[in-house]
Amino acid sequence: MKDAFTGGRHVWHQDYGYWYKNGCLTPDLMTVYMALDPCTKENGCLQVLRGSHKCGRVDHGFVAGQTGIDKERLKHLMDRYEKIYVEMEPGDALFFHCNLVHMADHNRSPKRRWTLLYAYNLRENNPVYKHHHPQYNYLQKIPDSEVKDCENYSDMSGKEFINGSQDKTVKS
Repeated sequence: MKDAFTGGRHVWHQDYGYWYKNGCLTPDLMTVYMALDPCTKENGCLQVLRGSHKCGRVDHGFVAGQTGIDKERLKHLMDRYEKIYVEMEPGDALFFHCNLVHMADHNRSPKRRWTLLYAYNLRENNPVYKHHHPQYNYLQKIPDSEVKDCENYSDMSGKEFINGSQDKTVKS
């Protein structure tokens, strides 16, 4: 969620750069990036290096406190692969492989840019390390009425959040 004139830059990375450190042994993962607001160059839309997923996993280190591709390797990737600004309208979605090199910039515009990100992993690729993302477990289907009947909107007990001192993909 990047409101007007806010939000930091998310450095160039592959999602598998994170998920590899979280213990996913194979790159059998994908992301769906869905626009809730218009995503434009001006408000820091997603940028991708077209075809970069074919490189396989690139080593990641810490860049500005985030997990990202080192600058020297990134320069070579940018020389080889076309940079695409993924401008989107609300409701548009981009499905991409976990090895696609991508980033999102600061929002320097007067318009917010909110998106939803959905990450998908195979059941067989359950992470071998415990971390802030849930391990695979079977989801039990409940009636739609359960959503409407929910009255607990603020109790966070039993919920897990990223702990920067323990997570291998962020630095506090």
